[in-house]
Amino acid sequence: MFTGILGLFHLFCIFFYVGLFAIGGGLVAATFMQQVLVEKYGVISQEKFYSMLAISESTPGPIGINLATYCGCEVYGPVGGVITTFGEVLPSLIIIMLIAKFFADFQKKPLVQAAFTGLRPATGGMVLVALANVFLITILNVEAFKASGQVADLVQIKQTVFYVIALAVLFFVKKIHPVFIVAAGAVFGVLFL
Repeated sequence: MFTGILGLFHLFCIFFYVGLFAIGGGLVAATFMQQVLVEKYGVISQEKFYSMLAISESTPGPIGINLATYCGCEVYGPVGGVITTFGEVLPSLIIIMLIAKFFADFQKKPLVQAAFTGLRPATGGMVLVALANVFLITILNVEAFKASGQVADLVQIKQTVFYVIALAVLFFVKKIHPVFIVAAGAVFGVLFL
């Protein structure tokens, strides 16, 4: 499906769409990417996508852009990474340039204020969907549970133990920076998963 110049253009269009409608940050963009790349087109597997999401969250920079770059590189190499990153960023650049041009008139419009008021709960809901998807794929093993019917197969023990320890450290050890927890998660993933 994604071969040649047309495939590269199609991938650009997908990330342009994601960049255009992902209001609310990287996890919202990740939800869109998961729906389009995994569910709709099957470009990458669900497991691969969530591994890419974990790496994108661990690296410096915006999650959505990191994930777009990673997906592009995975499918088309460095050229794909540049194209998908450009596709992800271009809508924001266009919108910001338009807003800057008409900013004074734009912010006072009641319709614009109402739109932003309506976007707040929708964005929160999309972030919760992304959080639930990450939780389901990392902590719960729904596929193994469906196959065996055993409750013991539902929870992925290693990930759950690490998650509980990381939360305990974040809540009770006040002098540790969260970046060390993220780094520990990356090391854990490489060594144990």
